[in-house]
Amino acid sequence: MTYAHSEAGPGPPDAHLPGTTSGGAPPPAAAWQDRGMAEQRWDTEAERAPAELEQVWSAVVATARRTVTDGLVVGTSGNVSARVADLVLVTPSGVPYDRLTPDDLTCVDLTGRQVRGTLVPTSELPMHLAVYRTTDARAIVHTHAVHATAVSTLVPELPPIHYMTGALGGPVRVAPYATYGTDELAENMLRALTDRSGCLLQNHGTITYGATLDQAYDRTAQLEWMCRLWLTAAGVPGLTPSLLTQAQLTQAAERLRGYGQRK
Repeated sequence: MTYAHSEAGPGPPDAHLPGTTSGGAPPPAAAWQDRGMAEQRWDTEAERAPAELEQVWSAVVATARRTVTDGLVVGTSGNVSARVADLVLVTPSGVPYDRLTPDDLTCVDLTGRQVRGTLVPTSELPMHLAVYRTTDARAIVHTHAVHATAVSTLVPELPPIHYMTGALGGPVRVAPYATYGTDELAENMLRALTDRSGCLLQNHGTITYGATLDQAYDRTAQLEWMCRLWLTAAGVPGLTPSLLTQAQLTQAAERLRGYGQRK
């Protein structure tokens, strides 16, 4: 399940809730030729916003539950978020995903100020906000996947063992260790994400982002699979895995851009 903006792709980083200005107030009626039309549009958009947030929240919870079902997360060790205009819906801290309900919607603005919900947002909120402030991301998935975390303790970069490396922008870097939930970790992560849509967090886990929740999740799953592949191949005694060259990765990345069905 993807959220409302998925068909149109990522919107501009400075987009706002429909029908609002940067200050959050309704736009002046002069924005339309007819004042009555302006007022009617504002009322319609204002009524639609809560429904849109609830729809996205359902997708966030479904994605979070999927990380547990697929073995990428144990308990509440990961987190998921999605951006709607200048708001971020994010899983709360320390709450098992199977207990979350529509009433548990947790929403912050890009400064981290909570604007909806009573549950405390994930402790990894600084990482999520850092990505949304600096990229065109519309969804983020963070996990403590076993194989990826293992790789993060061994190398500074996941060796290019498979052409799907190109789907993440190139060889996946490992962000240096920092205490979870800190600005230092967020800064380390941003450096590792330069020109990438995913990275490993040393002795911690993974983080990936995308234009939709499905895309962010798929990138997380692919990253975990590539880490497992490299660990398996590198563990064969007396043999060294063959790795792809930069030219091969570039060619694969070009082909991956056109992969899948076209409307």
